[in-house]
Amino acid sequence: MGRFTSMFSGLTRSFSTTKKVKSSGDHGGKETSETMVKDAKKKDLILRSSGCINVHNLASVCSRRGEKGVNQDCCIVWEEFGGQEEMTFCGIFDGHGSWGHYVAKRVCESIPSTLLCNWQEEMMQVEASLDLQPVKVKKLDRFHVWKNSFIRTCASVDHDLRECRKFDSFHSGTTALAVVKQGELLVIANVGDSRAVLATTSDDGCLVPVQLTVDFKPNLPHEAERIVECKGRVFCLEDEPGVHRLWLPNEESPGLAMSRAFGDYCVKDFGLISVPQVTERRITRKDQFIVLASDGVWDVVSNEEAVEIVSSTVDKAKSAKRLVEFAGRAWKRKRKGFASDDISAICLFFNNGSPSSQQIHPLASSDS
Repeated sequence: MGRFTSMFSGLTRSFSTTKKVKSSGDHGGKETSETMVKDAKKKDLILRSSGCINVHNLASVCSRRGEKGVNQDCCIVWEEFGGQEEMTFCGIFDGHGSWGHYVAKRVCESIPSTLLCNWQEEMMQVEASLDLQPVKVKKLDRFHVWKNSFIRTCASVDHDLRECRKFDSFHSGTTALAVVKQGELLVIANVGDSRAVLATTSDDGCLVPVQLTVDFKPNLPHEAERIVECKGRVFCLEDEPGVHRLWLPNEESPGLAMSRAFGDYCVKDFGLISVPQVTERRITRKDQFIVLASDGVWDVVSNEEAVEIVSSTVDKAKSAKRLVEFAGRAWKRKRKGFASDDISAICLFFNNGSPSSQQIHPLASSDS
């Protein structure tokens, strides 16, 4: 039970006045989380562009525009997430459709603060249970608190996005891949076809990849079953063999290459969902780093290649840039005749040496 009590330090204190505000009908939790965002920006704890941040964990970020127009990818790394030194938030959001860059940006901005609100509420419920049902609380763990928080967050963000009138999210959307590192706990929430890959050391001393997420494509059996039950269709175009897409019942649109996404309300009644798959991983000494990347990377780079590229980069701050550049060359080599996709990656290292040094280095050559 002491393990749970210690979790309330930091964020719970930050929300100490929230209960009183909420009782009067105001949105105290939201206001508090937005204040945290502002404070984190002032302290250079949030990175939204290509570069690196080195506070308690070194994170390298790079995003490069493809050949289809404006870059629709968004990235974020937030150290001391929620005001707690042991927590880091990372997210990659891959927009699509005419307004996809606006959708991705809005979801990228809203998920962290909304997640903080929901996590705080889940924690408050656990805190109340400490007094009421101490035996039952012992069976709870941090992962279930985060899982419930992520599920509530994704539902809330998708609902708010539907109500937004600043841009068209009816025919545009975004995927979302988010990771929270809390001490040795990794919580991964995935909506779409971006991917998280862990680099860990095998028994024979080799660095090997462990894929932590599922690429939610429309042809996956459980995804296709849901789509068909909702009267949606899944098939490939003649000039794209092997690329399964989601279509409306009676129209040759929108042709989404993923089965989960925020927005895209034109097909939300026909099988597309924004429900995240939430999983956990306990970090051990064998685990070295995690790579989060949009499908622009994974379409042309294998898990093994990604781990090798990142691990062989001498300057870890440039690891994401090197991976993105490799993917850009791979597009020209493997996908001749096709316009390259936007390419984005985040490399989060677990063993970073002394946590006392803080550095943020922008990459001058980034094209975001």
